[in-house]
Amino acid sequence: MFEKILIANRGEIALRVQRACREMGIRTVVVHSEADTEAKYVRLADESVCIGPAASRDSYLNIPAIISAAEVTDAEAIHPGYGFLSENADFAERVERSGFVFIGPRPESIRLMGDKVSAKDAMRKAGVPVVPGSEGALPDDPKEVLAIARAVGYPVIIKAAGGGGGRGMRVVHTEAALFNAVQMTRSEALAAFSNASVYLERFLENPRHIEIQILADEHRNVIYLGERDCSMQRRHQKIIEEAPAPGIARRLIEKLGLRCVEACKKIAYRGAGTFEFLFEDGEFFFIEMNTRVQVEHPVTEMVTGVDIVQEQIRIAAGERLRYKQREIEIRGHAIECRINAEDPYKFTPSAGRITNWHPPGGPGTRVDSHAYNNYFVPPYYDSMIGKVICYGDTREQALRRMQIALSEMIVEGIHTNIPLHRELMIDARFVAGGTSIHYLEKALAQRR
Repeated sequence: MFEKILIANRGEIALRVQRACREMGIRTVVVHSEADTEAKYVRLADESVCIGPAASRDSYLNIPAIISAAEVTDAEAIHPGYGFLSENADFAERVERSGFVFIGPRPESIRLMGDKVSAKDAMRKAGVPVVPGSEGALPDDPKEVLAIARAVGYPVIIKAAGGGGGRGMRVVHTEAALFNAVQMTRSEALAAFSNASVYLERFLENPRHIEIQILADEHRNVIYLGERDCSMQRRHQKIIEEAPAPGIARRLIEKLGLRCVEACKKIAYRGAGTFEFLFEDGEFFFIEMNTRVQVEHPVTEMVTGVDIVQEQIRIAAGERLRYKQREIEIRGHAIECRINAEDPYKFTPSAGRITNWHPPGGPGTRVDSHAYNNYFVPPYYDSMIGKVICYGDTREQALRRMQIALSEMIVEGIHTNIPLHRELMIDARFVAGGTSIHYLEKALAQRR
């Protein structure tokens, strides 16, 4: 096992990884920007290294600075968290070439699954169901593009092959709008991802977003840890997640989970990963795979009892999985609300100093956050400042505990989306379970 790990991230995930390391007796090194000097996880780290100014490109995306920090502190491995460089194959390769262990998949796996076109092709070959669409990137010939769209059937969605985070996609309802959408998405994809390739899929009208969490070691042992429902979204950004997914037959989940396990074996996957699907009319359609730990990993941890971050570390150290598939049992229900520093209805970011921070507590309530009284939320990064996770023996109990937790939580000095979460926890459609990925957008549009 490693003696010292460098955490190449910030915010709540940096603290989450740090806690996992401390429990395992592993020393931690935290890299940070000038803006994060006073962060809780920086103060708690065994060692910390400032790697640059506030801008991400000069700090958390600065590969040479991160590698240098690992060298001067004698770290053995680097955990990338999520976001930033976590799914950057070049970074993973550079880490390995520099003599450190990358706590994540092999670079070739990140490349394969990072390109949505190659990922869909790999899953299709592995027998995982995919959304009907173009086989590969769209050609340059407009007539060929038109023929593909007609074969798939409108509406269609144009997506960037190297996209992610809800960026680089456009819905097209008519042939007249097709070519302009393709060109605009290509331009956006080139600017955002340095990859102008785009592909086309059938646009599902009212799907749910369902994920399968997997763990795979380098000895070809693979398990899946049930599913998550992440359908409550705004502009393709998840806001609420839960496990298990309400209203979906276990036999369908089990069948899908085993297909994901077999797919991981075929591509020789290693580490934690998440298969993301759209679910509509009883069918699952693969959309992408995230080759990292997910923001929403705590709900899976709550219902399985498996510490996903610690398993990532053990796998990277070369250990075999400690669990067999038959030992994974889903118990109870868990719900997670992402707490963002933003106006709850206008969604404008709200940087500033937190003058009062009172997190909730009680049975089955977990808060993952790096925030505290007098913490200054910097304006340079993602707006998420924490997550509230509630567990119950049933979904009804988890919902009730979340309602109580949100009513207790106090954050003053900045705006947060807590008022929106309080409304959603008593929203009749959400309480019933099974809302589509478009539900929140439509509800917000009606409010406006």
